[in-house]
Amino acid sequence: MASRIGKLDVLCSMAIASVLVLGAVPVWAAAHGMSSASVSKAAPAAELFPPEATWPEGGDSAPAFTPDGKTVFFTHRDDAITIMMATLHDGVWSKPQVAPFSGRWRDIEPAMAPDGSYLVFISNRPATAGGAPLDGYFGGKVQPGQGGNIWRVDRRGDGWGEPVRLPDIVNSHSAIYSPAVAGDGSLYFNQPDPVTKKSHVYRAQAKGDGYEAPVALSISDGMHPGYDVAVAPDESFLVFSASRAPAAANQSLLFVAYRRNGEWTEPQALDPHLEGIEARLSPDLKTLYFEAEGVSHGKKHGRIFQVPLQAYVPSHG
Repeated sequence: MASRIGKLDVLCSMAIASVLVLGAVPVWAAAHGMSSASVSKAAPAAELFPPEATWPEGGDSAPAFTPDGKTVFFTHRDDAITIMMATLHDGVWSKPQVAPFSGRWRDIEPAMAPDGSYLVFISNRPATAGGAPLDGYFGGKVQPGQGGNIWRVDRRGDGWGEPVRLPDIVNSHSAIYSPAVAGDGSLYFNQPDPVTKKSHVYRAQAKGDGYEAPVALSISDGMHPGYDVAVAPDESFLVFSASRAPAAANQSLLFVAYRRNGEWTEPQALDPHLEGIEARLSPDLKTLYFEAEGVSHGKKHGRIFQVPLQAYVPSHG
């Protein structure tokens, strides 16, 4: 996963216990003259994605589900960084395995097309056969070997095909991260602002078998970084991370913005605040997933957490 300002690669090494996910609830409650109990009833606290309790040690993020919710792809960080997958059988998630299209390169941030026909992800694999792994840019500097282009892999029967790099109009350089796919195939992703070099969210309209030139969204302005968009299939709302007010220094809060008459509303921090990155929506739009600091096998890692979407984004329906 790209280590942008406010991202959990940084957050996992921070000791800001006072603003962690669960700690944010009573703070918000006090500010609004409410008891913690009443807030908990209105907006349940984040819970660990259940299979994380038994999955291997390491950091997990960006869960991308097939439409039936029975297969999930996600980024796993341990000795290597790769995309793994698990399947649900009789209510029990399998032990994760490396996805069939991953395992060699630095593959991260899978995102499923709403109809499940293909999946996109970020990889540092060479843009041309025989080339060198891509260098990236985040954290205010060049990151050797940690670059990103968007690649697509199509569903083939019960399996998956070979990844194909998206065209240069999308992959215009080597620091593209955090893709999301809308219902019409349009892409959302973040890349450095050309002036400030801070992370800025872009959208590329799907057109025939290609894309139009990406356009920067108003939800981030290049001064206050925005990243890791999860978008509703109909693009009526999106959830993303940002290190902007009311976030504390070096903190990433989750924000929501709505599309009204073709324009995006001013982003608002989820209420109560949730600190995290790599937001994802369940196929049925009932659950919001994100990465926050957790513990596995006695060690702190970024882990996948979940909350009921309606409790935090009540106007999405």
